[in-house]
Amino acid sequence: MVDRYLKRILDSEIKEYLDSMGAILIEGPKWCGKTRTSKEFAKSILSIADPNQIKSIKLATENGLYNFLDGDTPLLIDEWQDVPEIWNAVRFEVDRRGKKGQFILTGSSVPPAEPTRHSGAGRIARVTMRPMSLFESGESDGKISLSGLFEPDGNFAGYSKLTIDGLALALTRGGWPGSLDDAPTQASRTASQYLKAVTNSDLSRVDGINKNPKIVSRIVASIARNISTYASMETIRRDVNGDEGNMADDTLKNYIAAMERIFLVENLPAWNPHTRSRTKLVTTPKWHFTDPSIATSALGKTKDALLSDYETFGPLFESLCVRDLRAYCEPMDGYVSFFRNKNGFEVDLIAERPDGRWGAIEVKLGGPEIDTAAKNLLKLKDMVDPDFMRPPSFLMVLTAGQFGYKRPDGVLVVPIGCLRD
Repeated sequence: MVDRYLKRILDSEIKEYLDSMGAILIEGPKWCGKTRTSKEFAKSILSIADPNQIKSIKLATENGLYNFLDGDTPLLIDEWQDVPEIWNAVRFEVDRRGKKGQFILTGSSVPPAEPTRHSGAGRIARVTMRPMSLFESGESDGKISLSGLFEPDGNFAGYSKLTIDGLALALTRGGWPGSLDDAPTQASRTASQYLKAVTNSDLSRVDGINKNPKIVSRIVASIARNISTYASMETIRRDVNGDEGNMADDTLKNYIAAMERIFLVENLPAWNPHTRSRTKLVTTPKWHFTDPSIATSALGKTKDALLSDYETFGPLFESLCVRDLRAYCEPMDGYVSFFRNKNGFEVDLIAERPDGRWGAIEVKLGGPEIDTAAKNLLKLKDMVDPDFMRPPSFLMVLTAGQFGYKRPDGVLVVPIGCLRD
């Protein structure tokens, strides 16, 4: 168990929002470090865990009494969604006080929408925290900055000490801060227990509708088998039903929607650029969990099992790269997607900034796959219509290898063990 505070990429962003907004909401899966990070900034804490306290707060908000918000600021309100009425109370207090940095809210699920709940626009900033990236856990040395690659003189050279063995451990352990110092076997068990806890309890609590744990397990296992693919909902449904069972489409969609609301499932959207070709683009998202350890747990894969099964290792490694790139894009207000057209041409990942700058990324374990990946990236560059789109800021093959360099064709080869925000 890690008892020291490990700095997070979001630290600087949280400070900036506290300096410029009345409140900030930090959302993300349970156990990813939201509360621990918030405590670094908070001067008082309101922990919504005591059922009696919940009743008292609900009664207070119903009567317009907000004295429970009178702690030293910033006041941390942990797991606010358990008393959704708090949202409007915080928004009201931010307006009344007219001061910055009053509240930090954390949330491990998204409560049902209510017409009376204010959006919080202009008062409450929102950021997403995910399990730790390899840079945050100290497994990437951070010699190559993703934000730097968007600049003309960004560094692309590096040498990673992260081995395949280390990556296999990272895939089974996950980016959960509390398990970073655990032995491989214990870390794997912790990830498994995490999955059981959120699927057996939190999934039903999020919308008040009981979920069958066996069905939940089958859905999670199906998504794990289809990780990093854009398998259709029908494919998942057939996989879940098997030879027996008759789960309806709407039931499956409701289960998956609940998984998204507790930040268990976080699918990757498709990119929709202007291209020279009239070939239609695929819009179905790719399946991903918020952390690859959820998939390895669902598949029952240990570190040693992954090292002897590279067919499974590859898609899981891609999912780890998605997790890390999302974290690295967050400070830039950027986002990650993938490209595929109806002819089957695909590029694994696109990192995009709000100003229109973008970079294309292929994820490969290494070896001869790098040449094929580089050709794909150059092909995509030629496909994008320059009358409507900027040229790519970079073309990158993200690998499990050790060396970072630029190829003669201009494509960068970057080890995941060297990358940072």
